[in-house]
Amino acid sequence: MPLTSPRRSALADQVISELRAQITSGEWPVGTRIPTEPELVEQLGVARNTVREAVRALAHNGLLDIRQGSGTYVIATSELAGVMHRRFAGTDPQHVAEARSVLEAAAARLAAGRRTARDLAHLDRVLARRERAWESGSAQAFVDADAALHLAVVAAAHNDVLAEMYADLGQVLRDFLRADVGEVLSPEGYVDHSRLVEAIRDRDGERAAAEAGAHALGCRFSGG
Repeated sequence: MPLTSPRRSALADQVISELRAQITSGEWPVGTRIPTEPELVEQLGVARNTVREAVRALAHNGLLDIRQGSGTYVIATSELAGVMHRRFAGTDPQHVAEARSVLEAAAARLAAGRRTARDLAHLDRVLARRERAWESGSAQAFVDADAALHLAVVAAAHNDVLAEMYADLGQVLRDFLRADVGEVLSPEGYVDHSRLVEAIRDRDGERAAAEAGAHALGCRFSGG
């Protein structure tokens, strides 16, 4: 049911707004399971049917995924991200890698010229987190950390439009990376991203773009 449907109650619209706020604020990150229906009823003080209606509306718009027997999970942080996820879920992985290469190369080139001391400190932190995740052997932790590093590079470009585009495609990119990495990390799949960060630190836009573009195109065959 579209969010603009006149058949939905005003109370349901209010609950939708409250649940959407939990998602967009990051309180419920992508990949997490939201509270159960009874828990939401207690938290929001509304009837079960109202909660169910709101959850179904957000699932229809692509923010939530209702999995029978498992729960309801956040799959996107905006309606557009949800649309992107549905639209490109079955796309040729090579096409996704090529699109990622174009976006990340452009972002890295801009980041090299615009990065601040704060950006560099953040890049160093997420790079270290990526290294720790790899050493832990957890594929899921590595995918999350690798995605965080690439998001940090895009953020350092200080281009709001590029950042929004990348964020809207974020879950699609993460899904393909998760499929590429698999369930077990293998030594031959490791890709060093320190050269990308150093190129940004050195304000070398061409080197940063080359590093980012090559990593993105190689993500189908290696770790991010």
